[in-house]
Amino acid sequence: MTQKMKALMLALLTLTPFSATTRAQDKVKPITELELASAYIWRGQNLGGISIQPNVGLAYKNFSLSAFGSIGIDQKDTKELNFTLGYDNEKFSFSVTDYWVDRTVNEVGESVPQKFFTRGHTNHVFGAQIGYDFGVVAIDWYTNFAGADGKTLSGKRAYSSYCAVASPFTAMGVDLTAEVGMVPWATDYYNGYTKRFAVTEVSLLAEKSVAVTERFSLPLFTKLIVNPCMEDVYLTVGLSF
Repeated sequence: MTQKMKALMLALLTLTPFSATTRAQDKVKPITELELASAYIWRGQNLGGISIQPNVGLAYKNFSLSAFGSIGIDQKDTKELNFTLGYDNEKFSFSVTDYWVDRTVNEVGESVPQKFFTRGHTNHVFGAQIGYDFGVVAIDWYTNFAGADGKTLSGKRAYSSYCAVASPFTAMGVDLTAEVGMVPWATDYYNGYTKRFAVTEVSLLAEKSVAVTERFSLPLFTKLIVNPCMEDVYLTVGLSF
């Protein structure tokens, strides 16, 4: 075999895996996720009891468009529907989300119907996220930039923000994630009213698939959440598919 033939074969062997990977990445892939949780705790805040939370969408290369919903078993629980357009290359991520919540009744049982398409004002909140995963730790920053955002005591838009620092690790065969969440400045969007910088979530998430039969296992999770700002503690359990 000549040197030219050897070089050609080496080039083909090198390019073939790359081409196969490229073709696989070029396909549009569905996003289908479902979570059943004993309580809906979001950024240290209690948004309701037992909740069903589907997430569906499409992903193409590093881009995705998805819809997340949360429906509580109790009528008083918040109903939520969010649309997110995002980019994620496994290290750097950026996304824009339309958050929409609907409380059919308030805390005292009064009817407060709200529509997804609301005239005159909006109960949508528009926020952006930027993050980077360093491997041992991941940092995500979220800021609301439009819609029904929180306000400061002076009545101005707060550009309510939240920063989450998470670190995944494994212990005794269980996947764990430790996380700290912070509100950097004053806003009434979080915790009723956050006057200044505050830590609003310190949590530990544990995930493990428990085998029921040889072919079926339950993807269980439990999460311990402490909100130092509100002096609240929560323990949730659930299934994540």
